[in-house]
Amino acid sequence: MIPVAEPSLGKEELKNVIKAIKSGWISSKGEFIEEFETKFAEYCGVKYGVATSNGTVALHLALKALSIGKGDEVILPTLTFIATANAVSYCGAKHVFVDSHPYYWCIDPAKIEEKITENTKAIITVHLYGHPCDMDWIMDIAEDRGLYLVEDAAEAHGAEYKGKKVGSFGDISCFSFYGNKIITTGEGGMCLTNDGELYKKMITLRDHGMSKERKYWHDVIGFNYRMTNIQAAIGSAQVEKLDVFVKKKREIAEIYNSFLRDIKGITLPREAKWAKNVYWMYSILVEDNFALTRDELMVKLRENDADSRPFFYPVHVQPPYKRSEKMPVAEFLADRGINLPSAVTLKRENIEKIIRIIDSL
Repeated sequence: MIPVAEPSLGKEELKNVIKAIKSGWISSKGEFIEEFETKFAEYCGVKYGVATSNGTVALHLALKALSIGKGDEVILPTLTFIATANAVSYCGAKHVFVDSHPYYWCIDPAKIEEKITENTKAIITVHLYGHPCDMDWIMDIAEDRGLYLVEDAAEAHGAEYKGKKVGSFGDISCFSFYGNKIITTGEGGMCLTNDGELYKKMITLRDHGMSKERKYWHDVIGFNYRMTNIQAAIGSAQVEKLDVFVKKKREIAEIYNSFLRDIKGITLPREAKWAKNVYWMYSILVEDNFALTRDELMVKLRENDADSRPFFYPVHVQPPYKRSEKMPVAEFLADRGINLPSAVTLKRENIEKIIRIIDSL
């Protein structure tokens, strides 16, 4: 079976893990945690990194550091993995969903302003499937209306907006290092910020709210959101390979594009003129004039030993967050979107096999 995604791990990661184990520091202390935080923050062009146990808690930590709570409203795209919405729920805040942009599929900036009320406190952008949001437009809205901006960059390591890395625009940005991400620590996440006070607050909150001056003294209620030294050992090696992985992702996308662009009924992933898409997933739309439906194509691929994934369901149609409001672009994309295999380990012959299956229909 050709996987949709799989990690690329080598001798560098193994060397670091062995070193971490031999040091005896295998939990939330050890040299690799700060090393990984520093390397990744520098890569993204941000001052501070706060490593966490996964990407979901990174989002929760960010919102708590910004004092998002009951009575507050948070604007976010409906087309995202549900963790984005869940993090808002953990804070007791209200979700305000926004439809997708029809060209590049992220949150539509033109539809944000109408959703802002006196209770709105933050906007979360999601760089969906590796494509950046239109950050200048969104940052202008946030600044004009006095709102916090949180970047959910879980799927977009190395992506760029106007030549600047995503994760460097928000008050806080959040990444995931789950096993299917461009770089991985197995599980794991990170918050990035340029704000020294927010950094200190997140450092305290992720460690049970414990004072840095008085051991076992807790001024606030915190969380156990720490990353282990073993995870960070893997991450420290992975971040050094990130540019290579991004280059490979873009090469895979170009191979797919070159063969699929002329197939009737297939819409290719987009790249806005101001964006560098890292194609975390190689994502296409199966239109009504294609030979099969999206779901039928997934079955056909699986019968030929090629895995695939549908797009996320819009959050507003799912039971915990069900709304009567229609979001036609997101619903259209979710009905037709499919993610094809795009692991950095993917061989050209496997890409061509997938293309032949689609082209034969």
